[in-house]
Amino acid sequence: MSWLKKRQWTWQAEGDVTHVHQWVKTQGDADVVLFGAPLSRSSISASAASEYPEAFRRMWKKYSVYNLDERIDLTRLAVRDAGDVEMHMTDIPESHRRIESAAEEVAAGGEITCMIGGDHSTTACAVRGVKAAFADETIGILQLDTHLDVRDPGELGPANGTPIRQLIDGGAVKGEHVANIGLHGYFNAKPLVEYADAHGIRMTTMREARKRGITETVQDAIVYLKEKGVTRIYATIDMDVLDISAAPGVPASTPGGMKAEELFEALLGIGKCPDVRHIDFVCLDPQKDNHVEATVKTGVYAWLQFMTGVALRGQ
Repeated sequence: MSWLKKRQWTWQAEGDVTHVHQWVKTQGDADVVLFGAPLSRSSISASAASEYPEAFRRMWKKYSVYNLDERIDLTRLAVRDAGDVEMHMTDIPESHRRIESAAEEVAAGGEITCMIGGDHSTTACAVRGVKAAFADETIGILQLDTHLDVRDPGELGPANGTPIRQLIDGGAVKGEHVANIGLHGYFNAKPLVEYADAHGIRMTTMREARKRGITETVQDAIVYLKEKGVTRIYATIDMDVLDISAAPGVPASTPGGMKAEELFEALLGIGKCPDVRHIDFVCLDPQKDNHVEATVKTGVYAWLQFMTGVALRGQ
């Protein structure tokens, strides 16, 4: 059974495609398939990240499909919106099972997949779905995040602070196949860092990334994962990796994070990497955003940067 609920767009263009809402289709062959995971009941902190897939799509009208910086028209890519995973009203584990099933269904088609969350608990579900679709491959995770997300699900349940630990403890991913970029400051307790060290998670702090350069840091992480034997990379972008000034609309906003332009640079590099076959954007709460929707706008821009990188693959 498919848990993907199809969307009926009324925004399609009659003539030339100039904006994102005209570009993304709901059916047909595609290079990239989108789907939403509108769940945030599993968030440790109060969150309406479940509203982001809808806010993400509404914001499409404000963006052109032409990237001036790279002089590239994104309509060279075919993008399909598979809709949102239908969530259970009250049963979080059931909602997680549905996300896993949908992620497996979408990944099995062979296209690049992009999940729009939802809180970060959805990532564990999606990675398990990808692993089910490609059981013989070694999955690696490239994580942009302020947090390690290795809190104990035995204490918290399968919440948004636990997805990486869920995957490691459950055997879907090895710790040495996780590379986290963007950690900083006072937002990861010592026992969590000790868990990460014990399981071989590669941690690159925000300060280290800035010294090395964002593009170089991303490329180093990708090379590291491949050298470790990873054959398929899943990138997960927790929007709280951004500094609070750039992203007020996240449940766990912090000072000292990435600047928006650093995230955009990172995603361009991630998009260019042919080993990155899956990506998600999680933990963006439109209800916490400011009156000009700065975080939602940044989220859509970030996704478009990834898409630009995909369009540039092989060039």
